[in-house]
Amino acid sequence: MDLTSILLPVVILGVMGLIFGGGLAFASQKFAVEVDPKIAGIRNALPGANCGGCGFPGCDGFATAVAEGRAPANGCPVASEEAVQAIAAIMGLSVSAGEKQVARVICAGGTDKCKEDFEYYGVEDCKAANMYKGGSKSCKYGCLGLGTCVKVCPFDAIIISEDRLAVIDPEKCTACGKCVEECPKNVIKMVPYAQDVFVDCNNKEKGKDVKQKCEVGCIGCQICVKACPFDAFIFENNLATIDYSKCRNCMVCVQKCPTKAIYGNFENRKKAEVIEDKCIGCTICKKNCPVDAIEGELKSVHKVLEDKCIGCGICEEKCPKDAIRMK
Repeated sequence: MDLTSILLPVVILGVMGLIFGGGLAFASQKFAVEVDPKIAGIRNALPGANCGGCGFPGCDGFATAVAEGRAPANGCPVASEEAVQAIAAIMGLSVSAGEKQVARVICAGGTDKCKEDFEYYGVEDCKAANMYKGGSKSCKYGCLGLGTCVKVCPFDAIIISEDRLAVIDPEKCTACGKCVEECPKNVIKMVPYAQDVFVDCNNKEKGKDVKQKCEVGCIGCQICVKACPFDAFIFENNLATIDYSKCRNCMVCVQKCPTKAIYGNFENRKKAEVIEDKCIGCTICKKNCPVDAIEGELKSVHKVLEDKCIGCGICEEKCPKDAIRMK
């Protein structure tokens, strides 16, 4: 066998490899596209969820948009306060993460509370079920509980309860919005993480019709609207909703609602307490209490009537001596 015939192709290929390699190296230098270092810095500060909740195609798209001024530094719903501050520092801005939001299923009408019109044997998917008569539930505004939201949640924050309702864990939810977009009933809403009171009903039918279909539906009686000391309720299309910017989680509405359509986390309900050695008896707290839950005379130590106190916190905010704390 001729050794030259073996070595020559190897040498030729090696030389060609060197030539092409050098050409590629030259091209990469000559035609290199400069990357804004801000983009890399922002990308590294992001949590990397690639959930799309910001409205851009993943974290890379969002980082580019922020660097180019097309998106706010606090536009990532998943980012922590530390991440937002890091991004703001890169951009030379001063921003905050804002109030944390989480998703919530605005429906309490599980199979034990809401009637069924028929038995559904189709594909275990809310969108598929909704295509046939709006689903099997008698209430056509309620959660179908077939887990479409569960499948799209990238953080395992949603489960289906035994009574066939989607339940979202606020501790795992990052407010990416995927479940909101996917729900065919529009029954998943974004709410403040710190909120403790919710109208868990989405039905816009008249009260008589709601009552025939669901035990825990809003019947439009407006008792909550009248009972709220802070005008935090909006009543439209036969349905009461809460203006979270006005709600103080006092839970008066929860106690008054005749159908229990309003949920309140009573474990978090607070009561006011007067710190006696700080109180100067100015009566400001007494004058501002919306439910007359504070008693006391001018220049004497005041007292909170616990059976009347609704935990709204107004007295704490108004006290000039920090003599009231919420416990």
